[in-house]
Amino acid sequence: MRRLLIAGNWKMNTTLRSARSLAAAVKAEAPSDGDSVEVLVCPPYPYLGAVGAELDGSGVLLGAQNCYFEDPGAFTGEVAVEMLLDVGCRYVILGHSERRHVLAENDELINQKAAAALKKGLDVILCVGELLEERETDQTETVLDAQMAGGLVGIAEADLQRVVIAYEPVWAIGTGKTATPEQADSAHAHLRKWLASRYNSDVSDRMRILYGGSVKPDNASTLLGQANIDGALVGGASLQPESFVPIIQAAVEAANR
Repeated sequence: MRRLLIAGNWKMNTTLRSARSLAAAVKAEAPSDGDSVEVLVCPPYPYLGAVGAELDGSGVLLGAQNCYFEDPGAFTGEVAVEMLLDVGCRYVILGHSERRHVLAENDELINQKAAAALKKGLDVILCVGELLEERETDQTETVLDAQMAGGLVGIAEADLQRVVIAYEPVWAIGTGKTATPEQADSAHAHLRKWLASRYNSDVSDRMRILYGGSVKPDNASTLLGQANIDGALVGGASLQPESFVPIIQAAVEAANR
């Protein structure tokens, strides 16, 4: 059975004080062993060190929201993989829709970042997902295929053990809209078919695929009950313990069914 992962993407939110407080609250309520459910929080860059210190000794993992693919050097404003590892990061989110569609990142750049992260020892959450107009014109699977192919260029089967895929329909991120459980599971099933065809069935079966898109306490249990959904990449609801902790609890319940 694939271990469920609940990841909180704090985006460009929190202050130093609220980040510490939020981390402490998650630490207090998250499973301590991580055997059934893995919990991850991804604060903004300035607070990674403080949040990491707050989480020390707990089962909650630390992640970053982005990285650069070059070695440390003259790249003003960028953050190297080595720096993220140095402050205790285990994961990095790459290819998030906001970086694709607001900051104009393409598959080639996302792939360069993924390859650098994996080479240097940082696990990757690779985000894929379609726009509303692409879903309405039946292009969802075509878009997912292209993003998977572009993001995983040159990534060997052995490295895929440290990759998690996050399906995030862009039309459901921060909008209050959520893909139905059936829509989400269908997209996840398609991603597994892609992995089986490009790699093999073992890779497809092992790969954890998260759902991201207005995940909340009132829909988490239903989403996590789907056969192909292995957790959630949570945005807005991860910013408050009273909404994030119930999602973690829903994952624990799903893992124990």
